[in-house]
Amino acid sequence: MLYLVKTPWWIKKWLYPDYLWCMPRDQKKIYLSFDDGPHPLATGFVLDELKKYNAKATFFCIGKNVAAYPGIYKRILSEGHATGNHTHDHLNGWKTNDKIYFENIAKASKYIDTDLFRPPYGRITRFQAKQAADKLGFTIVMWSVLSGDFDITITPQKCWNNVKRSAGNGSIIVFHDSEKAMERMTYALMEALAYFSKRGFVFEKLGQ
Repeated sequence: MLYLVKTPWWIKKWLYPDYLWCMPRDQKKIYLSFDDGPHPLATGFVLDELKKYNAKATFFCIGKNVAAYPGIYKRILSEGHATGNHTHDHLNGWKTNDKIYFENIAKASKYIDTDLFRPPYGRITRFQAKQAADKLGFTIVMWSVLSGDFDITITPQKCWNNVKRSAGNGSIIVFHDSEKAMERMTYALMEALAYFSKRGFVFEKLGQ
C-alpha cells in the first residue's frame, strides 16, 4: 500500500494551498483527528484515553455511522471534542459524480453540525473542493501526518513510529476509529498521548 506518512511541503504550498494541512507551529500543540466513526468499540476507547490526558480531538464522522450510533456521537460532543463531515457513505470524490457527492455531504450534514470537512481517502476534485468551501461554507481539512493505522500490513509499533518520527508543533494527525484500524490505532494512540504529554505538548481540537 503506497501512501505518504508526512505530507510534503510542496503539496501543501503549491498544489493545494487552500486546504488546511497543519496548524501554526509556534506552540507545542498537536491536533489529533479520527476518521470513519463513530464505532461502538473504537470510538469509546479513544474517548476514554483522551479523557486521561484532558486531550481534545476532532472526529470526522460518517453520516450513516452517526445515524447508527447517535449516543456515541453525543458523547463526542458532550466531552468537548469537535466533529467534521466525512460524507454519509465514505465516498471517493475522484470516483463520484459531483451531484451525488454533494447530495451525500448534505445527507451527512443532517446528522453532523459542523463547518469542517475531510474528504474520504483525501480524494476530492478541485471543483468539489471549491464548491464545498464557497457554496457550503466548509473548511477542507487534510493532515500533516498519516499514522497508517488503516494499513493492515504494518504492525502497531510501526504505526506508532510513523507518528513519533513525523509529528511536531501544529501537526494534524490522522487516526481511524474503525474496526479495521483498531489494533494499530489503540497502540499508537496510547503511545502518542504518553510520549508527547511528557514532552510538554497539549492536544487540541480544530476550531469550529
